[in-house]
Amino acid sequence: MRPVIKGMCKYESLKNGELDLFDIALMNDALDVVADNEYLLHKERERKNK
Repeated sequence: MRPVIKGMCKYESLKNGELDLFDIALMNDALDVVADNEYLLHKERERKNK
């Protein structure tokens, strides 16, 4: 549901088969990369502020 919650697709697209598991996996991978980058940026900023 993360792609839907993040606005990358509509729930209806999941239900009606417009998107397949590859599409969902690709969107989830992209969201993971964004989350990882945000975490690393946060940690680096913390390190610099010490």
